[in-house]
Formats: sequence, C-alpha cells, structure tokens
Amino acid sequence: MIAIVDVCSGNLRSVERALAQAGGDVIVTRDPEVVRKADKIVVPGQGAFGVFMRGLVERGLGDSLREAIASGKPYLGICLGLQILFDESEEQGPCAGLGVIRGVVSRLHPGDPALKVPHMGWNRLVQRTRDPMLAGLDDDAHAYFVHSYHAVPVDLSLRIVEAAHGIPITAAIRKDNLFACQFHPEKSQHVGLRILRNFVEAA
Repeated sequence: MIAIVDVCSGNLRSVERALAQAGGDVIVTRDPEVVRKADKIVVPGQGAFGVFMRGLVERGLGDSLREAIASGKPYLGICLGLQILFDESEEQGPCAGLGVIRGVVSRLHPGDPALKVPHMGWNRLVQRTRDPMLAGLDDDAHAYFVHSYHAVPVDLSLRIVEAAHGIPITAAIRKDNLFACQFHPEKSQHVGLRILRNFVEAA
C-alpha cells in the first residue's frame, strides 16, 4: 500500500490519479499511523514551505515521515516533498525542514533578466547518473516545473538529475530509499507516468 501524505496540497488528487493509473494501490491520509504502516510513502506538495512544514508538524506527520524514511521505506517526494527533506529553506524563513538531507532550499536567481521566476514550464532532464527510477527515459526527456526555490544539497552527488534555468538546478535527488523530484511527474505526461510506474513496481 502506498500512502499519499495529505497536507492540503493543491496537486494531491492529480498525484493520486496518476499513481493509480501507474498501477499503485494508494490511500490518501493525514494519519501518522497509516504512514508508519504503509509500504511506500509519497509526499506531493505545492505552496509555501513554512505553511507546509507547519501542517506536517500539527498533524504529527513530521516524526512519522522521519521514522518511515529511517526504516528504509521507499519515499517519493514531489516539489515541496523534495524540499522539506532538507535542513532549511529561505522561503518564509529561514524555516526548518525535516533535516533528512544536509543542505538548503534557496531562492532561484537565474542571472538572466529574460528568465522569469517562478520557473514554470517544460525543461530537459539531464541525468547525471543512471537510476532505476529513471528507467525507460531517453536522453531528451522533458518534465514540467513550477517553483521559485530550489534545493542545494551539501553532497552534490545526491543530485542525480539536473535542469537548467540560467543556473543548474536540482531536478531530482537520490539517497538510499529516497527519490525526490522538483518537477511534477503528474503533469509530465508519459515521462512522469514512467517515473511513477517505476516507483510503483520497485521492490
């Protein structure tokens, strides 16, 4: 069973539908005990970092996520579900994250006035390393992004996929049982569905 963590995120239902289409047995929950008992965890998220973290803390979900991650359960983070893994974010802060990955979430500064923030639209995914979650994607795969902040890990080897928006940005990270992406697989058509299917089918 795959638990989709509900923190009143705007993309919650689209993620639920996409995972079901990919063959997942999913349940949407705000219950920390359901998260602890689930086989896999998905944390989608849109909106502001501080509000999202406050929602996790108020529901007791922060501790259950840390426990589930520490136990080795597969975790898929989407957008804010990636960013909250880090130590802190500049958005609404500094604001503390879950502290599972060393690093910060910083405001995007593309360095080119022609490039807008938020970064919104389709970008090519540059795979820095091969990973089972990326199986089936070709070298010209594109995904859909909507964000104004980006995650910068201390250990850059965790950044397994990059995109470019004036500067290299973290498109996806991998650390042991964690895979998290800044882009939205549920909005990324066949590329996103392939990633979600890889997550569903992984042992």
